[in-house]
Amino acid sequence: MSTCLFLDITQLESNAVGSSNTKKRRQYRQRNLIIGSVVVLMSGALALSIWSGFSSNNASNTGTAGIAGVNSADANNAELVARGKEVYAAYCASCHGANLEGRPNWDQERPGGGRPAPPLESTGRAWRNPDQLLFEITKYGGQASSPPGYVNNMPGFENILTDEEIWASLAYIKSTWPPDIQAAQEDANLEAR
Repeated sequence: MSTCLFLDITQLESNAVGSSNTKKRRQYRQRNLIIGSVVVLMSGALALSIWSGFSSNNASNTGTAGIAGVNSADANNAELVARGKEVYAAYCASCHGANLEGRPNWDQERPGGGRPAPPLESTGRAWRNPDQLLFEITKYGGQASSPPGYVNNMPGFENILTDEEIWASLAYIKSTWPPDIQAAQEDANLEAR
């Protein structure tokens, strides 16, 4: 005996024909039509749900409407800064703090190596680095730009954020710095070019 959920239409029809009960045959066909329709609808709904989930996940990774093609951390671009604030809240704040304050004792090495997440506001050291280095640290992780033997716990976001989202988050961070710190960081950018 089959454990299949679907009814075998040929078996049902032959049983209905054998009994020469036309009404019963119509009922079986209607039931199978309904079951088939429900299965098709459920399959379509499931496919749509999966596709929608994929699309919305992709949208969060490519939700850069209005900032596509950005390749710098322009703290004066209000749209870029606004998007960067969203990206920062979603992906950076859990380590670096909601107010960019970093973790306590961020400047002290841990027993196993590495340090807690540093502040990204003006009391930290991020502003001493050019935009390109900050971008590379964010994209590839801190270890990629650390000296040999140093443990850096900063993860890379290469497979999580688009380049535009990384630039946007950096633009947001820079927008929180006072003008003198922004000017000093721009000097670091000029020296790096």
